Amino acid sequence: MAQPQQALDTPERRAFYAKIDKSNMTALWTVMSALITPEPKSACVPFGWKFSDIREAMLEAGKLITAKEAERRVLILENPGMRGQSKITTSLYCGVQLVMPNEVAPAHRHSQSALRFVLEGSGAYTAVNGERTRMYVGDFVITPSGAWHDHGNQTDQPMFWIDGLDIPLIQFLDASFVEHLDADEQPVTKPEGDALARYGANMAPVGRVKSGATSPIFNYPYARSREALEQMRRTGEWDACHGLKMRYINPETGDHAMPTMGTFLQLLPKGFATARYRATDATVFSCVEGRGRTTIGDTVIEWGPKDIFVAPSWKPVVHEAAEDSVLFSFSDQPVQQKLGVWREDRGNA
Repeated sequence: MAQPQQALDTPERRAFYAKIDKSNMTALWTVMSALITPEPKSACVPFGWKFSDIREAMLEAGKLITAKEAERRVLILENPGMRGQSKITTSLYCGVQLVMPNEVAPAHRHSQSALRFVLEGSGAYTAVNGERTRMYVGDFVITPSGAWHDHGNQTDQPMFWIDGLDIPLIQFLDASFVEHLDADEQPVTKPEGDALARYGANMAPVGRVKSGATSPIFNYPYARSREALEQMRRTGEWDACHGLKMRYINPETGDHAMPTMGTFLQLLPKGFATARYRATDATVFSCVEGRGRTTIGDTVIEWGPKDIFVAPSWKPVVHEAAEDSVLFSFSDQPVQQKLGVWREDRGNA
């Protein structure tokens, strides 16, 4: 393929560039190669976080500040290539939240969409738009854009979960808003399990007016999702690049469960090594069960239960499972697909 001709640097051109710079203008031909790259190029790098390290730091934070004072007691997982930007990928934020026994993280709402994926603990709750849901390890919980939400822990053990948000994307669009309720907890107006009963059985109430692009189910229990993977295992239809990989969906539309973040759960049987795979959506992974390692480009990351790691856009990924393993993941795939720019390369699969 032909390479573009490089513009020569001359004294006259440098003088011209300096002149137009005073009027806040730049010559496109001096920056085009950095703006339109032959393939994805970002500061995002592969990296992994051990949950044991996160947990130790979070419990220390739990002694230093309350959930109410912090509003959200979260340690942000910053990509080493983008320190100080509160980003795990160029478009996504990821942190780990801790709610101690008898604490409440106060009610607020914001234009950012959020997901929770439970790492440790049993029985704390998230309330979303008047309905509470109890959370257990492996549960995937949605907080839609603009929804009032608070978190509480009435158990005797600390609760830890992943917070994934589209904060960088909303910041880029200059569309960030937040409001705070005048009480720590929002009023509970619906019985627990209401959303799952209405929409979780391949049925929907007659006369339902669709409220938006986010799934009306806001808790996808791990027990159900894990059972589905185990049922699929019996057919032996393993995908070379993914093992058995399922996408969480909005039951009303069949689309992704969230408009800005795609969420997935995959099973890798013991000894399974995936074929080389890469895609344009940088992806955050968390191990739910098992142990293994993932090679991302030239980087090898060993993982076990509750560990978290990130694969940048267009870097080749190979998973190897030392035990039967389940990985949760999320990315900005829905946005890229809607824009028509998402691309994947299945290697030799």
